[in-house]
Amino acid sequence: MSRRLFGSVRSRATLAATLVVAVALVAAGTAVLLSLRSNLTGQAAAEAAGTARNIAVELSDGRPYGRLSALDDDDRPVQIVDENGNLVAASEDLEKISGTGVDAVHPRTATGGTGREDADDSDDRASGQAPEAGEIGTDTDYSNGSATLDGKTADYRFAAVEVEFEDRGTLTVHAGAPLSAEQSAVGTASTALLIGFPLLLAVVAGVTWLVTRRALRPVEGIRTEMAAITASEDLARRVPVPDTHDEVARLALTTNETLAALQASVERQRRFVADASHELRSPVASLRTQLEVGAAHPELLDLDGAVQDTVRLQALAADLLLLARLDAGERPGDTRFDLGALARQQAEGRAGVTADTQAVEVAGSRAQVGRILTNLLDNAGRHARSAVTVTVDRQGEWAVVAVADDGDGVAEADRERIFERFVRLDEARSRDDGGAGLGLAIARDVAVRHGGTLTVGRAPAGGALFELRLPQAH
Repeated sequence: MSRRLFGSVRSRATLAATLVVAVALVAAGTAVLLSLRSNLTGQAAAEAAGTARNIAVELSDGRPYGRLSALDDDDRPVQIVDENGNLVAASEDLEKISGTGVDAVHPRTATGGTGREDADDSDDRASGQAPEAGEIGTDTDYSNGSATLDGKTADYRFAAVEVEFEDRGTLTVHAGAPLSAEQSAVGTASTALLIGFPLLLAVVAGVTWLVTRRALRPVEGIRTEMAAITASEDLARRVPVPDTHDEVARLALTTNETLAALQASVERQRRFVADASHELRSPVASLRTQLEVGAAHPELLDLDGAVQDTVRLQALAADLLLLARLDAGERPGDTRFDLGALARQQAEGRAGVTADTQAVEVAGSRAQVGRILTNLLDNAGRHARSAVTVTVDRQGEWAVVAVADDGDGVAEADRERIFERFVRLDEARSRDDGGAGLGLAIARDVAVRHGGTLTVGRAPAGGALFELRLPQAH
């Protein structure tokens, strides 16, 4: 069942579209979340850096630790650490901290006490001198951590700014800004994406399924009609062509063209079989009659007639066999040979035939091209009054053979019809030596399969001019 379901174009298209949209949504959602987190983290970092620099400015101005304004903020954890890593001041409500490199939350004094009061006393003892100015560093370092203020634990973005004094050395101010806004926004966006993505994918899958179904409906119509044509063997039927002017419409048109060509081929094959049966029936019946008469009355046996009928049968069988091979797509080969020499050879020994040829090489089947020349010369000999002329020359990339006679010629209306199989004009039918109407059909088929053409026109002497063109060999 699953193989059948996913074996349909509609199912595969729906699945593919859904997967593509899912990948795009995941990529876009990830980019949105990362961008949102980066922006909000950047805002927290800017707030932390602002707080740290404000404290650094107060320190550099000589303000005592106990009067630093940010130490009273119950939402911003602050640490001031000396260059030995000792905590010298911290936020009033700071209970726990991580991420700054110093875990202490209460400063230690030289007497061993703890708390901001010790720091205030130390500052008071130093108040007898003018406060020393410090130099604030230009760099700001950032880190993530957590802190507990007044019993509330949260994540923070910490900024570290250094202040350098000559007597006290370098102090580092760590100030934090809460990441709660970032975490809340990212959490809300993640929840929205997790809810929205499946709904959007369901909509995409549903729309794709419906659109694909509508788009493929003509294809199903074509398939149904083709199945009916196969079942009924009625090649006259045609598939419906939708009015969409798209690939499906072109498919339907091509299918109808194929059906028309197949119908024509089948009808031509049927005519061929019927004509072949008719052509075979006459010599076979004549030969049988002569043999039966000869068996009953030996003195009445017409041996010459029997031989003629046998030769006619043999020639007809050879023609039918060659046509069958041509229809089966037999390749002519690629043997190179001199067309001029072949034309002279075919013209030798024929009464009234003159040849004017030059050497031109072509490629293909020498026997089949020789058959073209034989058929053309036989046809010209039957219709010529006294003379037949054969010429072979070059015309650009073509080797051209012209066979002309001085007979009555071929009417313009019949110049294509004479190349059809089993077609004989009335004049040809009236002649006792007329063929079965296959010679010119065979000649054209062989010419086409060699990449050439065979046409008929009017000769200078008024008769028929058959012109064979074949590509020269390179």
